[in-house]
Amino acid sequence: MSTVVLIGSQWGDEGKGKVTDFLAEKADVVVRYQGGTNAGHTLTVGDEVFKLHLIPSGILYPGKRCIIGNGVVLDAAALTKEMAGLQERNIDISQLRISDRAHVVMPYHKRFDELDEEQRGKGKIGTTLRGIGPAYMDKVHRTGMRVADLLDEQELRGKLTLLLEGKNLLLTKVYDAEPFDADLLFEEYRKYADILRPYVTDTSLLLDEEIRSGSKILFEGAQGTMLDLDHGTYPFVTSSSPTAGGACMGTGVGPTRINHVLGVAKAYTTRVGDGPFPSELHDETGDRIREIGREYGTTTGRPRRIGWLDAVVLRYASRINGLSYLALTLLDVLTGQETIKICTAYRYKGETIQHVPAMLGALEECEPVFEEFPGWQEDLAKIDRFEDFPAAAKNYVRRVAELTEVPVALVSVGPKRKQTKILHDIF
Repeated sequence: MSTVVLIGSQWGDEGKGKVTDFLAEKADVVVRYQGGTNAGHTLTVGDEVFKLHLIPSGILYPGKRCIIGNGVVLDAAALTKEMAGLQERNIDISQLRISDRAHVVMPYHKRFDELDEEQRGKGKIGTTLRGIGPAYMDKVHRTGMRVADLLDEQELRGKLTLLLEGKNLLLTKVYDAEPFDADLLFEEYRKYADILRPYVTDTSLLLDEEIRSGSKILFEGAQGTMLDLDHGTYPFVTSSSPTAGGACMGTGVGPTRINHVLGVAKAYTTRVGDGPFPSELHDETGDRIREIGREYGTTTGRPRRIGWLDAVVLRYASRINGLSYLALTLLDVLTGQETIKICTAYRYKGETIQHVPAMLGALEECEPVFEEFPGWQEDLAKIDRFEDFPAAAKNYVRRVAELTEVPVALVSVGPKRKQTKILHDIF
């Protein structure tokens, strides 16, 4: 048995999809355990580019079992469209499995997401408006719609009728918005149910069978540690637990059955939306990195904020997730920089601190303490072996490992599979 949880070590968008796709070659099963369509993975296979939002990245390997776990909030409209898109490109999705316990993002969740953001005004969170937060709210409020409910027409109609009484009251009386028609929603979601039905099962039971048989399993998280509902930069966070612990809750697999945790981090730092970002760059260097790295959201297209690598954040991610290894991505984007920096500590109220403060105001006041490194000019994307990288690039990677006290297992220098260099085997 070999089970690996892959998590984002920063604010998301670290290149987890590319790393998952790379590791999926050796895995037997790839599992998505939280989040929804607010996350996106861009993958390059040969000359083809794939953009996935709900289906695990392993789907691009024939014969790999891919599972959407119970911790995911599932947009049925988006998922069926994604499935059809893959089939049109001759990708076999017969091994896809969907948890019957996963909650469903309904159209009213998206509407409430939009209305809530409008009401927040300057205090908006900066959500993707995909209905993720409201769907998780209903889950916690015990008024959610689950995949199992979709498959039973009587249950679906009854729950829709009951739920829309309250939802429509809020929409019309509080938000002065248009209500939803229960009959129209029933007809729409009955069609989605017919498409999804062959893929739905008890995925916790399925995973138990795979683990008992000795399968290699890769748990794929969305977003990143600093967007975790409990451990991130609250309230500028997502509505789920993208940390390693979330893999257990989101799949029904116990913690003693996890062997390793791999944290994915960019060679610099980015974040989307509002919230504190101590190492952020507001100059031409940040703009240059954004353009070279094509730092625009897969889901939203929004430009990402850019900063130097933050080792304080990575040490925090290591502690929260119990990292076994790091995968360092987009190292090639830093090529051409005369000087490269790493934030090694924060300066707060005249003191140097090594931790991430819980208070939002305190983190916003933190000033980064930088360590500088010489850059390199060689095109890393064209170099086959890590051993042949320029000394400055190798020293940078080694320094990241020293500062985080986590060995770097993978280094990625381009979107193609062959541009990932293996320093330690994961599986």
